[in-house]
Amino acid sequence: MGNKVRAWSITTEAVAAERERTGGKTADVDVSKVIQLDDLELRDVGPSDVRMRILAVSAEHNIDHAATADTVNIAEMRGGRIYPGNSAVGEVIETGANVTRFKPGDVVITHCNGEPDHYGFPLRIWAYDQPESIGWYAEEAVVGDWQLIPAPLESGLNLWEIAALPLRAPTAYHMWRRALGIYRIKVPRERRSHLNVLGFGGGVSELFLMLAKSEGHNAFFCSGSPERREALEKMGITGIDQRQFNRFAAREDVSAFRKHVSSLTGGDDMHLVCDMLRGPVFPAGLAVAAREGVNISAGWQLSQVVEYNSTIMSVKQVTIDHTHYETVQGCEAATELYGSVFRPTIHKEIYPFEELGRAFAEMHENTQTGIPIIRVADQMPDSVKTLAP
Repeated sequence: MGNKVRAWSITTEAVAAERERTGGKTADVDVSKVIQLDDLELRDVGPSDVRMRILAVSAEHNIDHAATADTVNIAEMRGGRIYPGNSAVGEVIETGANVTRFKPGDVVITHCNGEPDHYGFPLRIWAYDQPESIGWYAEEAVVGDWQLIPAPLESGLNLWEIAALPLRAPTAYHMWRRALGIYRIKVPRERRSHLNVLGFGGGVSELFLMLAKSEGHNAFFCSGSPERREALEKMGITGIDQRQFNRFAAREDVSAFRKHVSSLTGGDDMHLVCDMLRGPVFPAGLAVAAREGVNISAGWQLSQVVEYNSTIMSVKQVTIDHTHYETVQGCEAATELYGSVFRPTIHKEIYPFEELGRAFAEMHENTQTGIPIIRVADQMPDSVKTLAP
């Protein structure tokens, strides 16, 4: 059998214990009590496999879903235990006999497309709902070579910035090309060239807006984090303080936001909106959607149920679109934009591997100033030492 390594896991017992402690209140869950450092025996390296040493990973919101079981109890569905981790940077240390694309010493990034459908889009996500998948919040991992992409070490990004992007960049890339494509079906460039583009909140929205700005559009970032707004404002993206509107807790807050956006855009409103299609930002995003606009979302944070006034959206010709994740080819295309377009905002602390649980607890509490990164390897390969400040 393969090597035994340390890896973080989530069990049904840990989920149940924290549910009992909090009385089922998702907001009160301490994620660090649910995700636990465990031992994992890696499978043997097969002919098309790669064994890699994990260098750094980013914290992803699907861990919050797994720990709180707020949508489905994925640990229970996976047989009682999952080893999560959808996004990583690693160093190749062994390859199978049929692997020609990678060699020991190469630095690679992962993607999380667990099972592509007929057109390449994922039916399931690796290390989440893909059966028997083992994730990358571990010291080492064995993966199929099709799950890896050469890391863009010459992109101008440091290692932590590169580690922030393997999941988020393809998601934003897919959402951008879909949202823009849908809008262009309705309104061709010769009728309106420059668009107003709004994003709410986190890392995917940031990258979505970076794509919009790189193509000459007006970009607006609505966030409660002054650090993240400041970072994007340096790129020419207009910041909107979400707290100014009480995080859209009441109808009058949404109305005030609607008036503010109308003033910012000269009455044109937002042609493309990137949000979660649920929770408090959903009505705010729909309220500021322009005629023929597109409201697009990825994931299923907060709820699996979406409610809206379909009559109003039909009259306004607004399209509401759900996405999941990119094709493998799309992931590779998104990687080409590291540094030139994608320059993520990183949380001020780089967490050590042993404190990964705390990183997720602080993500759950929404106290971080950017995308959280966990350093896994103590010793970095020479090829990235200058990229790991």
